[in-house]
Amino acid sequence: MSAGVRGATMLLVAACGVAHAAPDWPAAAAGIEARVIEHRRYLHEHPELSNREFETAKYLERQLRDLGLEVRTGIAHTGVVAVLEGGKPGKTVALRADMDGLPVTEETDVPFRSKVRTRYDGRDVGVMHACGHDGHMAILLGVAELLAAKRTELPGSVKFIFQPAEESPPVGEEGGAELMVEQGVLGDAPRPDAIFGLHLLSTFETGHVGWRSGGIMASADDLRIVVHGKQTHGAAPWLGIDPVVVASQIVLGLQTIASRQMQSTEAPVIVTIGKIDGGVRDNIIPDRVEMKGTLRALNEAMRADLHARVRRTAQKIAESAGASAEVFISERHAYPVTYNDPALMRAMLPSLQAEFGDALFEAQPILGAEDFSFFQREIPGLYLFVGIRPPDVPAEGFPANHSPKFFMDEAALGAGVRVLSRLAWDYLEAP
Repeated sequence: MSAGVRGATMLLVAACGVAHAAPDWPAAAAGIEARVIEHRRYLHEHPELSNREFETAKYLERQLRDLGLEVRTGIAHTGVVAVLEGGKPGKTVALRADMDGLPVTEETDVPFRSKVRTRYDGRDVGVMHACGHDGHMAILLGVAELLAAKRTELPGSVKFIFQPAEESPPVGEEGGAELMVEQGVLGDAPRPDAIFGLHLLSTFETGHVGWRSGGIMASADDLRIVVHGKQTHGAAPWLGIDPVVVASQIVLGLQTIASRQMQSTEAPVIVTIGKIDGGVRDNIIPDRVEMKGTLRALNEAMRADLHARVRRTAQKIAESAGASAEVFISERHAYPVTYNDPALMRAMLPSLQAEFGDALFEAQPILGAEDFSFFQREIPGLYLFVGIRPPDVPAEGFPANHSPKFFMDEAALGAGVRVLSRLAWDYLEAP
């Protein structure tokens, strides 16, 4: 630990007026490692899709009640919230884990692999915790156990939030963090002053913890563009207006937004068109083409600017050909930037450095999205990354999150327990 970090940590402890030694988090996490792994393996073997986490919620409720916590269920359909009141007055901190699995058929050979199948989007699919949410839940159960054992020394309260539908609710349904916030999960007493969360990532080695101030994960907006032309025979294009050609020009024009119109030195933006649909046969120019895609940004000002430029580019290109373009950018289920509050990051960084030393690193932002961002819009929050790739396994070829071969080094679960326990404890003890 550097002298500066050591000094900052000592100042934090002195300011808190803490007379007793802080918990030995590595030893505490090691003491419950077997139970955390047991939780993770049970949850991995019994995954459920977004807004369908009924048995998962029952399992979580049982574990939390056994710890003597006050538990509420049925929030945002299947969400579970537990409150631990410390023995001393103080602030409230929230900790969050997501609950849902993915429509992925597992291809690992672990004895607790998922064999669950269900219906998704009209199809029979396998279900798998292919993104680490089983580990997130197990970690948070472990944190609840550690903090509950020290409740008499705990200054303040901890709100444990188990959130459904992080992977997005089914079409036509509401859900996830957005709905939890709307239903008062942060406003209900005790109201948290800050919130912490983490994600297990295959990108990083086990036990390594990534932090970043400001935008750490991107906003995500669904994009739909409908180009209206004039139908005609494919052999006489001059008698109509070809929306296929216009749509092609729009796709190319949209790419110049990121490469030529936005300040790339400030933060990256992404415009991806992933689907184009138009026409019924080879010799008919259709009257309509629909495109779908996604927009990503790492700060909210650039996000708003990106939206305006996408609308203008699509509409003006269409108009130049005598066509028209309708641009629809999602409002519901559009994830904001996952933004780590800079002041909170500065305050908590000494704790993380003291706990993890050289295993702590400043992470590059990820252009994937996380609906943890809805909590961060309401109260200051931090979101961190924890590595799960075994130290002796090279990064190249290691199964990524969302892969049917995804697996984790379970030693990483203890690091996750230490991250959230240390952050919660030190935050509550700070003035």
